[in-house]
Amino acid sequence: MEENQKQRATFGSRLGFLLVSAGCAIGIGNVWKFPYLCGKFGGAAFILVYLIFLLILGIPVMTCEFAIGRRSQSSIALAYDKLEPKGTRWHWLKWWGIAGNYLLMMYYTTVSGWLLYYCFRCVRGDFQGVTSEIISGDFTAMLQEPGGMLFWTVLICVIGFLICYFGLRKGVEKVTKVMMTALLVLMVALAIHSVCLKGAGAGIRFYLVPDFQKMKEQGIGNVIFAALSQAFFTLSIGIGSMLIFGSYIGKERSLAGEAVTVTILDTFVALMAGLIVIPSAFAFGIEPDAGPSLIFITIPNIFTQMAGGRVWGSLFFLFMTFAALTTVVAVFENIVAFDMDRFSWTRKKSVLVSAALVIVLSIPCVLGFNAWAEVQLLGKGSSILDFEDFIVSNNLLPLGSLAFVLFCTRRNGWGWQGFLEEADQGKGMKVPPKIRWYLSYVLPLIIMVIYIKGYYDMFAPKGTGVLIPWLIVGAAFLGITLYCALYAPKLAAERAKP
Repeated sequence: MEENQKQRATFGSRLGFLLVSAGCAIGIGNVWKFPYLCGKFGGAAFILVYLIFLLILGIPVMTCEFAIGRRSQSSIALAYDKLEPKGTRWHWLKWWGIAGNYLLMMYYTTVSGWLLYYCFRCVRGDFQGVTSEIISGDFTAMLQEPGGMLFWTVLICVIGFLICYFGLRKGVEKVTKVMMTALLVLMVALAIHSVCLKGAGAGIRFYLVPDFQKMKEQGIGNVIFAALSQAFFTLSIGIGSMLIFGSYIGKERSLAGEAVTVTILDTFVALMAGLIVIPSAFAFGIEPDAGPSLIFITIPNIFTQMAGGRVWGSLFFLFMTFAALTTVVAVFENIVAFDMDRFSWTRKKSVLVSAALVIVLSIPCVLGFNAWAEVQLLGKGSSILDFEDFIVSNNLLPLGSLAFVLFCTRRNGWGWQGFLEEADQGKGMKVPPKIRWYLSYVLPLIIMVIYIKGYYDMFAPKGTGVLIPWLIVGAAFLGITLYCALYAPKLAAERAKP
């Protein structure tokens, strides 16, 4: 099981690469956010705008990540070090990616544990014949029990790292293929059942029929930015989670085409999730919402009223557990690879050390709902989970994506020619050379707007006294990223010339 570090591990098949990459991108947000946004911002009209932004934003950044990984044959822990010109400071930015993967797992494992626990409860029949008040109270009670939450969090960690322990092909690829196949089959079955429910037609119209009047009521600018943000965050780009899988593939296929395929799989799951949730909610007269309340309160309320609800509820939470676990396994593989690449550790040693570290680091999120509930770093009513998610989603994902794009286009970085040569190797879709100007200037600007707007939207409602200090923090993070990206010493002067 220990892999020879002189010989880079590779996927056994292209299908394995695509399903593992898609499994990393597909996550809880596909279910608890995307359907709600579609319904709120105009149904199919919003989806159209979303797809446009996936094409011009998500796919280019993913292609950059794949290319850096494949050329460097390393995780984010060494990728910049191997490809940067001598004397530059791109390698400082690897810490955004390393921190992002650990921080993501510090709370994602907790939420994944909730899903596994609710799957267990559905199978046991705990939600049969109970009232909505009991379901809501059960979720609150769960949050107040740190011991129970810690058990399910640790179980998720053990399962995920055990899969990584068996290696890339025999562990990560083999198990993810099974989980992704099961996930897709479960989704189709659940969606067909949902749209066939009596009264589901209103939900289908709410979700899929274009409603330009609703777009106008919500504000065209708000709709565009919501689609832009969702397209950016849905693919798990920016912290090297995709980069690592680029390092595990050969040169047979071009990378833009692979990025498109992964994006299509992610979008399919998001659209199918809406067909599961929205029609079911309308069929039983329940207002669909977003976030944890949708998954752990609204959904159980739907299944408790449904014929065969115990079975369908169990299948739904099994699907959600697979969606979460494929992301957990993918990110764990990235974390394991950090130590294997940087310290030349064996896979066994890296798995054991990483597992212990992630379990310990997950404890604050668990305690943030009970013993440490008074720790509200983002203001009254927030939790440690909210803060960790803010650091990852509002900071490290956009800043990491900005760094990847600049690294692939600037002469004091890897450079356009190096990127284009790597991305276009193999059969399949090529990167159009004419989009160089767009990738070099327009895309970085879009990412920076998303970054600053994210800060504004989060803290502006709290007042200027809160907004200004946080904007200064955001500007400092952005400044560090731009400093590393623009730093071009004499040693790299020749490549830094415009």
